[in-house]
Amino acid sequence: MSSVLRPPTSGQDPMTAGHYRPISSHLAIAPPVSVVIPAMNEAENLPYVFKTLPDWIHEVVLVDGNSTDDTVEVARDLWPGVRVVAQDGKGKGDALITGFEACTGDIIVMVDADGSADGNEIVSYVSALVSGADFAKGSRFANGGGTDDMTFIRKLGNWALCTVVNRKFGARYTDLCYGYNAFWRHCLDKIDLDCTGFEVETLMNIRVVKAGLKVQEIPSHEYLRIHGTSNLRAVRDGFRVLKVILGERSNRRELRRQAHHSPMLDSVRGEVS
Repeated sequence: MSSVLRPPTSGQDPMTAGHYRPISSHLAIAPPVSVVIPAMNEAENLPYVFKTLPDWIHEVVLVDGNSTDDTVEVARDLWPGVRVVAQDGKGKGDALITGFEACTGDIIVMVDADGSADGNEIVSYVSALVSGADFAKGSRFANGGGTDDMTFIRKLGNWALCTVVNRKFGARYTDLCYGYNAFWRHCLDKIDLDCTGFEVETLMNIRVVKAGLKVQEIPSHEYLRIHGTSNLRAVRDGFRVLKVILGERSNRRELRRQAHHSPMLDSVRGEVS
């Protein structure tokens, strides 16, 4: 499947030639893209989130964590076609898993509801996927990325945890605990998510490497939460992330054996761009 936008051949109506959707001046895609937004009491932040979402995406799936404000009503006003899914359980991981199950697109993008992520970056994630990656992983510390939100202690903790994952699983990540990611839907069959909290992002990053999927890091800028306070607790959630890392058994030796007989070494280790 070509991802390059080409003009219709002579005699074809440009409105009916193929089913590609332009996403930039030089790129068009056929796969439908679903954006999953877990939200609980984020009514004030949603206008900032939705205004940056590109109009070519297939669907927005908002997972409502039993909000007591106008989160659902605001989402429907901002994006009339939004799919609202009620979360039965608790935690960000549970919300994302609920949203993933509701998606109908071939590509799934995870976006936080606090206004810290720029939806305009989605084009970079999707471009990486249609160019051959299985999993496009956002990084605040890759060249071109950045963060306005992390304290020195959180940066240090993220670096330490990232180093452990890289050494234990043979990855080459520059960022670990970041929730702006995109992937092909088929990846869900290989990573089998089973955690409920903020550590879900770390679990995904570990299991895509263990599954031998091709990973490409995408430089991303994290902005400050606009309204409200985060439910993230650095020490508590840091220990939960560490527990996930230590609980995942490394299959690095087997992956190395496979890579020795395969030209896709970067696919196993995780390709960083």
